[in-house]
Amino acid sequence: MFIVQSYGLAVVMCFITMLCWGSWANTRKLTTGEWPFQLFYWDYSFGALLLALLAAFTVGSTGEFGRSFLPDLGQASTFALGSALLGGIIFNLSNILLVAAIDVAGMAVAFPVGVGIALVLGVVTNYVAEPIGNPVVLFGGVGLVVLAIVVDALSYRRLNQGGGVGASTRGIVLSIVAGVLMGFFFRFVTASMSTDFMNMEAGKMSPYSAIVVFSVGIVLSNFLWNTLFMYRPIAGPPATYGQYFRQGTPRLHAVGILGGMIWNVGTLLSVIAGDIAGFAISYGLGQGATLVAAFWGVFIWKEFRHAPPGTNKYLALMFLLFILGLGLIIWARLV
Repeated sequence: MFIVQSYGLAVVMCFITMLCWGSWANTRKLTTGEWPFQLFYWDYSFGALLLALLAAFTVGSTGEFGRSFLPDLGQASTFALGSALLGGIIFNLSNILLVAAIDVAGMAVAFPVGVGIALVLGVVTNYVAEPIGNPVVLFGGVGLVVLAIVVDALSYRRLNQGGGVGASTRGIVLSIVAGVLMGFFFRFVTASMSTDFMNMEAGKMSPYSAIVVFSVGIVLSNFLWNTLFMYRPIAGPPATYGQYFRQGTPRLHAVGILGGMIWNVGTLLSVIAGDIAGFAISYGLGQGATLVAAFWGVFIWKEFRHAPPGTNKYLALMFLLFILGLGLIIWARLV
């Protein structure tokens, strides 16, 4: 299987993770108004699993290191399989809750609360399990990224002045729960994998196998989590399975599948890079996806074109804090 053997390449892969995690939501934006989120999310989950299987049977089954996908999956312990599957179940609930929180409380509250908590918890839990990198530099970088997310929230709040979505207590609670769950899913996935990709541990999985099982967890849990939100939505009208088959056009399904594939490319690269960079660093860099999402919103979708004067200062500060924070996270492995 393909593995990373240099820190420089690992950092490049983490930046690709950041691009993928921060860009997949554009596929949802392309279907907004045509297709309920819950129905889009079915195709998203199928796309994530499809990408995982393609990677497992290609780059995950070639090369001189590690084990090929099917033999690796066959020797995996019950603990490893269950841990990766649980990671998918937890992630799926956290992702759906975060979207629901955005609908209820607005981007300005839900995203910084949810992603901010996920970033801190994700880095802490993975660093405790595998302490790679200078903790002072690493957590200093995490602090700057969290501060950048807060500034991003202030920018959105200015955009929503005079008629924006109110931050209800329900929306804040949803954001907190989503952030806590999202902060732990990555650790369950990495716990299922061998700590040495070149000399694989018996019973543990390769990153390719782990991401396949993780993606199966997403699809299977969709029958519970997504069905619940389809028929009992927190915001908007209910959706039905009949709508999925009657109203779904080839284009709508393809866009949703593409969104899931983009997101899971980032997830796969993050766990592959974690072997050299450390999972705390790879996860922390990946959560810089907020920077990418903000870039799309500011420069491509022009979401701030009607913002009040002075908002550009907040945006400039946000981008600067992100760049400094990500720089410290990268440097943490070198000192």
